[in-house]
Amino acid sequence: MTAPLLEVEDLRTWFGGGSGEGEGREARAVDGVSFRLGAGETLGLVGESGCGKSVTALSLLRLVPEPPGRILAGSSVRLRGEELLEAPPARLREVRGGEIAMVFQEPMTSLNPVLPVGRQVAEGIRRHRGLGAREAERETVRLLDRVGIPEPEERRRAYPHQLSGGMRQRVMIAMALACRPSILVADEPTTALDVTVQAQILELLADLQAELGMAILLITHDLGIVAQVADRVAVMYAGRIVEEAPVEALYSRPLHPYTEGLLAAVPDPDRPSERLAAIAGRVPDPAHWPEGCRFRPRCPRAWGRCASEPGLLAGEAGRRARCWLVEEPGRRSRGEGE
Repeated sequence: MTAPLLEVEDLRTWFGGGSGEGEGREARAVDGVSFRLGAGETLGLVGESGCGKSVTALSLLRLVPEPPGRILAGSSVRLRGEELLEAPPARLREVRGGEIAMVFQEPMTSLNPVLPVGRQVAEGIRRHRGLGAREAERETVRLLDRVGIPEPEERRRAYPHQLSGGMRQRVMIAMALACRPSILVADEPTTALDVTVQAQILELLADLQAELGMAILLITHDLGIVAQVADRVAVMYAGRIVEEAPVEALYSRPLHPYTEGLLAAVPDPDRPSERLAAIAGRVPDPAHWPEGCRFRPRCPRAWGRCASEPGLLAGEAGRRARCWLVEEPGRRSRGEGE
């Protein structure tokens, strides 16, 4: 089996301080996340807002502000076997943008408002590739053209507020791809874009992935997007991955009740008037996760065994789910839990 490009093992990123008791208890935003990403693969990381997806992405490159955040000892993020959580600052600067690049969910707050977008793209090219000013300028124009920005020679002189949301997102993608990274982390890359522009951005990412052979970690709450572009899906809930499976298997037969709830809430274009299902309750406070299975207070299938939480139990064909139903599938057909 080919070694994975990126390996994340037992990643824990907590916020706050104190002894861990009472009101001073730390918020365990990411609390034991593990996954692997292969070269050229797209992994979709999905879940509701507040489940820990974006904090996971920031933790990969140690971008979580410390304090109030901290990555706990025992966490591991390995790029081609190299432990990034122990890498010195100089090495991290090489990795950030050079080998692992990020596209953030809101380009208007990620781009510098007082610098032309071309200058911002060129900065990464000069820093990571060592090109001179003129060479970096030519490469900037080429990249802006490659990501579908019309009249790139002129648009490189524009400021972020002079571009549409879709154009700003394309600039962010150009910045991320300036150094031909091995991994692209895309955090909600189509948020706040209309459906047509969303489709264009997803098509662009797929084309660039095929051209460059890079892996993509796609972070989103939109299961429809994941169905279009991902090879595998990891579903997060309450700081942990609760299910992982190839995309077709997960959509055809989810194993975890939380995944079932997410899929039931996806609109069906063939039945536009049908009322959407909703998952009762809300994601719990990360400083006070429930005991046992963290989805138990919201789960229609919960029973006594859920007072203790399993690890990720292996199912068929490379599937894993953090649910006792994997071991007792007969309960799935009984409806409500005991």
